[in-house]
Amino acid sequence: MKPLHIILAVLGGAVAGAAVGLLLAPEKGEDTRDRIMDFLKDKGIHLKKDKMEKLVDEIANELGK
Repeated sequence: MKPLHIILAVLGGAVAGAAVGLLLAPEKGEDTRDRIMDFLKDKGIHLKKDKMEKLVDEIANELGK
């Protein structure tokens, strides 16, 4: 594996872990989604609200399995 792939894998894992942690927090869903969007914006990842909703739904489905 190339070093760049390892770095990207670690960063992707960190983002996914943070997203899962936020999703499992005992807050309202809308507040949690806003926090996820703010976190991603801080990391330089800009998603539109509908794309964020789709991402959140996909993560929730994976957690439900």
